[in-house]
Amino acid sequence: MRRADLPALSILASVAEARSFRGAATATGLSVSAVSHAIQGLERSLGLRLLDRTTRSVAPTEAGQRLLAGLVPALATIEEAVEAAGETGRSLTGTLRLTLPHSAAELVVLPLAAAFIRDHPGVAVELIVEDRLTDIVATGFDAGVRFGESLEQDMIAVPIGPMQRAAVVATPAYFADHAPPRTPRDLADHIGILRRFSSGRLYHWEFEKDGAAVTVAMRGPLVLNDNRLIAEAALMGAGLAYVFEDTVAREIADGRLVRVLEDWCPPFAGFFLYYPRRDLMRPVLRAFIDFTRNG
Repeated sequence: MRRADLPALSILASVAEARSFRGAATATGLSVSAVSHAIQGLERSLGLRLLDRTTRSVAPTEAGQRLLAGLVPALATIEEAVEAAGETGRSLTGTLRLTLPHSAAELVVLPLAAAFIRDHPGVAVELIVEDRLTDIVATGFDAGVRFGESLEQDMIAVPIGPMQRAAVVATPAYFADHAPPRTPRDLADHIGILRRFSSGRLYHWEFEKDGAAVTVAMRGPLVLNDNRLIAEAALMGAGLAYVFEDTVAREIADGRLVRVLEDWCPPFAGFFLYYPRRDLMRPVLRAFIDFTRNG
């Protein structure tokens, strides 16, 4: 039976995450030579080449990828067990890593994270903003934030933040040249500011009224991939924007943007914090979940 020592496996995971021996050395507090020797010893003991090395980068081999697929979750479980064992009688410590889209960070999570670290000085929160869905187990995240319909069935999901609502807006000058739409069908005569997801798909605007759901594939010359940038483009007169209501609430209130089709934009379930089913949960994640529920 092949055996490998736990410290060397942990170093392997650090090298794979940092994609370099130097980065892993910084993360683990070891020298670069110590990291290199640990990996070489691990490869000899397993009889496998785990990393491909070039002068510029380090990447897992196929065998290394297979090992890391099971190793990273196992190391996370060990870390959770150690943290849970030492939790009693101590102030909360540790780093909470979350993956989330920009809209969730701006509208919900960043204010919560700022308040959370004020209440827990020994805690750090790392927010990685990305539109694409990430395998939170394989990439070492504690949890993620997304809309509920995009989540895998094996994830535990809890609501975070309020209900959300869309808003269709443009400047008064735009509506001086274009009659405000009364129904989604009228959007055929308008210029839209389009949004493209990381998957490559263009977002189709979604509407609902009296139980009738309508989607509209808008046309327009400007395509962006961020809710805030779309709102900024609307302020510049680029066309109609379909964004989160809270993103443009101030601009609507002061008259810089005019809202239309409000009766076709009902509230909907907002963001969810999701995480994998585990026997043990890291204390810092459990504390953050409790904080979001009580905040």
